[in-house]
Amino acid sequence: MAVGIKEKYNRALVTGGAGFIGSHIVEQLLEEGLDVISADNYAGGKKENLAPLHERFGGRLEELEVDVTDYGALRACYEGVDIVFHEAASKKTVCLKDPRRDMLVNGTGTFNVLELARDFGVKKIVHASSGSVYGEPRYFPQDEEHPLNPTSYYGVSKLAGEKYARAFCDLYGMDCTILRYFHVYGPRQENSDVGGVVSIFGRRVFNGQPPVIFGDGTQQRSFTYVKDLARINLLAAMAGGTRGEAYNCASGINFTIGELAEKVKEHFGRGNLANQYADWTVGDIRAFDVSNEKLRKLGFEFRWSFDEGLSSTLNWLAEYLKGK
Repeated sequence: MAVGIKEKYNRALVTGGAGFIGSHIVEQLLEEGLDVISADNYAGGKKENLAPLHERFGGRLEELEVDVTDYGALRACYEGVDIVFHEAASKKTVCLKDPRRDMLVNGTGTFNVLELARDFGVKKIVHASSGSVYGEPRYFPQDEEHPLNPTSYYGVSKLAGEKYARAFCDLYGMDCTILRYFHVYGPRQENSDVGGVVSIFGRRVFNGQPPVIFGDGTQQRSFTYVKDLARINLLAAMAGGTRGEAYNCASGINFTIGELAEKVKEHFGRGNLANQYADWTVGDIRAFDVSNEKLRKLGFEFRWSFDEGLSSTLNWLAEYLKGK
């Protein structure tokens, strides 16, 4: 998949490069031999996510503290860049608290990234979007032709980012590919209450606290391991025929939130913990059956089973929490 990427690109910019997903993409690119710039404002990203990569790859990683909404500061990141992976985003868990910031980051920030890519002659933009752009399912399985009717501020702002990416393709002939992420989990995921459900459950159970389930636990999720997602990003950078296209990045491995809670408790030997329940989250989608056929037609194969990915994630999380 990634063979020859160094021959096609030399210097990559990863916005949100110190974040959970971004840092795994940075790592993958460095392993493939590219020079990488990480642009992150550290609102969600962490320097500790990139620290080991500086040690492994020396001067090939440049780390800049930049907010994508700051056009002038972001412009300074583009010198010599020929591919951009746009990972910087306002989290879904933040959008209800500050929807204006959500709109600014996911809308204006994306516009800045694209406009500068155009001005600097960047060859390729891989844009991270979200399954939240679909809203409530109209039919199953959801493919990329499903209507786009988001039910959250986050989904609306991510859809705006997608539309900007498509507009830049149409107006300027740019090569942008859109990846719609679904329930990504793995090492380095934020485990605070604004993090991902796998890591939140893991942190609570590790500390002897019960998982808190919003709703009744029957809502489904298509959990996707972060290392597979990093490989998808590299595939999108290399595969032909992806300009202007959107791809569902979902493993197809579906579990309910209740089933996840039981697996996490089992991993830590805490089966005696009783789940706690709270009101449904506003805008929460209850059922998922997502088609990844279009992605598989590009030649992608998922390598990580859910049990393997979950064990890897929770083992990493346990070591991280022990060091706190």
